[in-house]
Amino acid sequence: MKVLLRNPKREVEFPGPVSITAVLGKLDLHRESVLVIKGDTLVPGDAMLADDDVIEVRPVISGGSA
Repeated sequence: MKVLLRNPKREVEFPGPVSITAVLGKLDLHRESVLVIKGDTLVPGDAMLADDDVIEVRPVISGGSA
């Protein structure tokens, strides 16, 4: 499976099937600090990913107006 990361922008591949939690652990990322997106859909942490899946991992950004 292919993982597209932002900040810094890079691409990593892992053999599937594998869980989101396992992928994030291998990347040393905390589930609470990132969004995992497959296509146009947010993916829950307990989801299993197939060998041919492509996901994007984006950092969570918070903010608002003052």
